[in-house]
Amino acid sequence: MATTHPWHFFRAGGVDQVSLRTADDLRSLGQLDQKLWVALAMPTTGVDLDPETLALVDLHHDGRIRVTDVIDAVTWADATFVKLEELLRSSDEVKLSAIKDDKVLAAAKRMLSDLGKPDATAISVTDTNAITRAFSATKLNGDGVVIPESTDDAELARAIVDAIKCAGATLDRSGKDGIDQLHADAFFAAVDQRAAWIREGRSSALAPLGDATATAAEAYAAVRDKLDDYFTRCRVAAFDPRGATALGGQDDELVKLASRSLSASDEELARLPLAKIDAAGKLGLAGGLNPAWADRIATFVQAAVTPIVGARKALVPDDVAQVSAKLAAFDKWRRAEPKTIVDALDPAWIEKLASSDLRIRMRVLIRSDAALAGEYDQITSVAKVVRLQRDFGRLLRNFVNFSDFYSKQDGVFQAGTLYLDARALHLCVPVADAAKHAALATSSDSHLVYCDISRQGVTKQIAAALTNGDADNIFIGRNGIFYDRAGNDWDATVTKVVANPISIREAFWTPYKKLVKTIEDNVTRRVSAADADATAKLDAVGKTVSTADKAATPAPPHPVRKVDLGTVAAIGVAIGGIGTLVGTMLGVMFGLGVWLPFGILALLLLISGPSMILAWLKLHRRNLGPILDANGWAINGRARINVPFGAAMTELARLPPGSQRSFDDPFAEKRTPWRRYVALALLLILLGTWYVGRLDDVLPEPIRSTTVLGKYAPSSQPP
Repeated sequence: MATTHPWHFFRAGGVDQVSLRTADDLRSLGQLDQKLWVALAMPTTGVDLDPETLALVDLHHDGRIRVTDVIDAVTWADATFVKLEELLRSSDEVKLSAIKDDKVLAAAKRMLSDLGKPDATAISVTDTNAITRAFSATKLNGDGVVIPESTDDAELARAIVDAIKCAGATLDRSGKDGIDQLHADAFFAAVDQRAAWIREGRSSALAPLGDATATAAEAYAAVRDKLDDYFTRCRVAAFDPRGATALGGQDDELVKLASRSLSASDEELARLPLAKIDAAGKLGLAGGLNPAWADRIATFVQAAVTPIVGARKALVPDDVAQVSAKLAAFDKWRRAEPKTIVDALDPAWIEKLASSDLRIRMRVLIRSDAALAGEYDQITSVAKVVRLQRDFGRLLRNFVNFSDFYSKQDGVFQAGTLYLDARALHLCVPVADAAKHAALATSSDSHLVYCDISRQGVTKQIAAALTNGDADNIFIGRNGIFYDRAGNDWDATVTKVVANPISIREAFWTPYKKLVKTIEDNVTRRVSAADADATAKLDAVGKTVSTADKAATPAPPHPVRKVDLGTVAAIGVAIGGIGTLVGTMLGVMFGLGVWLPFGILALLLLISGPSMILAWLKLHRRNLGPILDANGWAINGRARINVPFGAAMTELARLPPGSQRSFDDPFAEKRTPWRRYVALALLLILLGTWYVGRLDDVLPEPIRSTTVLGKYAPSSQPP
């Protein structure tokens, strides 16, 4: 976007970042090309800014701060503050004379008066918090949500409780569950539907037995299918006499029951016919009923048969048909029972809710609460004024640019400081999932240390960037201490390490450290193998000695092995080869003359150069962006962490200025004369190389081996 505003930029992190110094700078933010913003979006959680301030800036209420949110906040502040540049100066209070909007100013004065400060000339964050809490705790607080405590009417309060339980709750400003008009309408719609069904059930046509109709219908429903099964079997027996036996239960079924401990509730027993099959189609009630059904049939006869068709000693299909016809309308009504959100409520209370004016009283209460929205908006506007005065400048310095971070004043994304391995790691960010975070943050080319931190039973995760020193003593399981922004200390344990170069100096020594590590590992393996072999031999000797008295004949002595001349010759060839190699190298080195130091330097670069080049490339690309992107930020371009700045982000242990140091250590290990041994070994190698004549080409004539040894010199002997 084209702009005529004269911007000022500063260079930090390898990126040109805009300076925000005047009111015109803020007013022109909408004209600044978004490609020049350091961040395009940030989360409202996991950052060191008051969540309530961020909620006031987050106009979309989606948990994200975007460029448009920042620009809208500046526009609102420009219409509210006398001097817009005051936003760049953080303060916990705003002078009343600094407020330009008359409505906001009047609301601020009224709030101060309510707090007993009518003569105050400034309003603070603490003042607005007190008024906001007090207003939110009132019966009606302007959010269109009512809670049971919003009314003194006991019936209405009960209706609100039931509406919350059935239709779902909406959070009131007081922090309690409440009901709004949308949920209230859903609640009373369900009440009307359920009440209509309940009233229909009281019709005389649906209740031939009055209040006993439901009991009769339930008793009939419990045996209906079994009665139908029995009378159908009877009709089959009337059709074919053989059916009476075939359908009356097979012998093998009865045999299975004989081997079990039976009860009236046995499922296998309940599967047998209701009674002995009677071709005449009668079910005797005096006896002979299946024990699993006897009680249910008795209940059916008492509740339905006797009241509808009279007393019976036996049931016939016509009796059952009369009962079914009498209860058909009730059964149909019961099957049509609607499933609503108020089914669990007492039917009498449901009818009262449907017929009384409770819904009207609830609607009036909700409207009365919503009518105070304007007053709450004024309180919110004053709260926004003081919170923007305190926090907005810091938001700008961590969103439009990263001046706080690059001036070492701590960015809002920094979670605290991790003390680990005699270092203080300041670049620590909160992490929700270390595995997911590392998948993206790895591209930052930073050496990252992921830690689980715990305090008083609470466990979290952080990621710390190691940007100074070396990583030799950083490993999974290492413990440290983490201090959050509030100064609280947390136990920290390393759980994951993403290795990357830390410095050129570390990269120089890396090949040699790897060589030493390889040698140590091989020596350890060889020593361990030798120790295991020696232990096995000792075990074998011990077993032999312990059974020596049982040996039938003495074991033949091991033959003495003679010296293998071939082995000796091979050893000699190897030593000669090493001597030749060393001699050739020394010859080349000494042959350089005054260029010898450059030769040594070239050799070192040959070994360490690739590691140093790779480290330089990665350190040149080391970038804060992916670390923050993994936390939900949208970083616009790179935010480099070069070597000097990295040294500030990870402080090494140093003695305080003016400290005195004593080198007398009573527990120091005794020094071994290793330097003497190394010097002696080098001297022997030089003498051996001189002896075989490998240095004659680079030495003066008087001290050559052929001159000193004459005909005894190995190099003068004929091949």
